[in-house]
Amino acid sequence: MAEYQASKDEKELEINDLASLEPLVKARMEPGAFGYIQGGAETEWTMRENTAAFDHAQIVPRVLRNLENPDLHTKLWDMELNTPMIDAPAAAHGLLHINGESETAEAMADEGSIMSISTYANERVADIAKAGHGGPQFFQLYMSNDNGFNHWILDQAVASGVKAIILTADASLGGYREADVKTGFSFPLPMVNLADYSASDNSGEGLNIMEIYAKAKRTLSLADIDAIASYTKLPVIVKGIQSPDDAMLAIGAGAKGIWVSNHGGRQLDGGPASFDVLPVIAKAVNHEVPIIFDSGIRRGEHAFKALASGADLVAFARPLFYGLNLGGVAGVRSVMQHFNHELQITMQLAGTKTIDEVKHNQLMWRQVY
Repeated sequence: MAEYQASKDEKELEINDLASLEPLVKARMEPGAFGYIQGGAETEWTMRENTAAFDHAQIVPRVLRNLENPDLHTKLWDMELNTPMIDAPAAAHGLLHINGESETAEAMADEGSIMSISTYANERVADIAKAGHGGPQFFQLYMSNDNGFNHWILDQAVASGVKAIILTADASLGGYREADVKTGFSFPLPMVNLADYSASDNSGEGLNIMEIYAKAKRTLSLADIDAIASYTKLPVIVKGIQSPDDAMLAIGAGAKGIWVSNHGGRQLDGGPASFDVLPVIAKAVNHEVPIIFDSGIRRGEHAFKALASGADLVAFARPLFYGLNLGGVAGVRSVMQHFNHELQITMQLAGTKTIDEVKHNQLMWRQVY
């Protein structure tokens, strides 16, 4: 196998719209690696619906509101943030850029946002934390059948100063990702957290996603929330919630945050768009804990609609990946700045000065079912 060549580019990007970045990245990446980053499960219907669903709600323009320069600052627990837009956890940033997660972490800290570190990162948790030079970070746990590994990796996260643990609950096995099957994609780079735990354990290099998920804990239960919280003494955010019943069960079991997500359409194809289930989940949660939302965010107006539908923070991954590939730290910053710019324009035209006002905005919903 030829040595994998990731991008080394470091430059600011001129962005007209974020969708235009995807074909640029496709043209310069190895097809299997790009397919892994971009693709969804099966026919990718749910992946497409994730973005299309934002058209189910409209923002009513408000005028004569005596405002300018909308303020994106917001807060999660004791964390002051410059923007409600944060990084969603995603594996293998090293496929996009030679410096991988470290450059994403640096850029997110520069922008006053949150970096989410994946269990399946290409760099060590401590190195990613250091690159973030003090910016807030979360650690996303894929629970393993090996509880020794779970404790070991959580120890790394706690020692690195992460602010919360994200328990990914919708990935006890991988969705059927046809793009990976067609290209025969296997990871060309090691996942160092797997390699560091045990010299005899496979680092993920040379394996496909289904083989990596084969070691995942499939019998996830509500008891895992308290087990993680008790072990780490950190808040646990449960990611992959698509049902109000599951949200309330998770909160009852000790979750301090709900992450509404369908994994970007990469798990259960044929499930609802994440945005379509957000309002009913938010109504059930009723501000008991913060709600983070992801899946399908490609525009500032999408972020506005998610915030107005019950989200406290909005997360995304693919556009940040594209910025990382095209421009490293500066590229990720460019993507964040473009998102924030679009969001500020939407806020101004909707007559909303602050993120709190966005959260109280009334959208006009279309009857689609």
